[in-house]
Amino acid sequence: MVLALSGLSLAKYIQNSPALLRMIKPVANAYAQAAGHRQHGLRYDDLIIEESPRVQKVRFEVLVPHTVAHPRPAIKRLPEREAYDRAYRLRQATQLSVLHRELPKEQWTPASQDKRYLTPYVQEIANEEDERVAWDTIGVKKGH
Repeated sequence: MVLALSGLSLAKYIQNSPALLRMIKPVANAYAQAAGHRQHGLRYDDLIIEESPRVQKVRFEVLVPHTVAHPRPAIKRLPEREAYDRAYRLRQATQLSVLHRELPKEQWTPASQDKRYLTPYVQEIANEEDERVAWDTIGVKKGH
């Protein structure tokens, strides 16, 4: 079991077990399709909450005192084209939601394109924060 960004995760355990992976994969695919984000043209990482200090565009400690925001949050690390595409998908999904509609089936996001594009940056920031904490709490030993 691993502590992931959203809590405890059995993902690595399942991925390392071929039999378990064969059992879980169809259920996971059905769940992803039923979630409904693809019908609005969204990708999975478009659903990540932006109000997190790791993802946020603005300095988070201005909004919530006594929190540490990263100088280059995940959204700022996205390539320009990916950031533009994300903004477009979110606006399109918002409009569809207001109209209580879905995209035509041929415009749904196919599973092959529903890849994680923001999560690696969020994980990179988490690793940097862990490293910063390790350096901030390092103990100094006196010489011989």
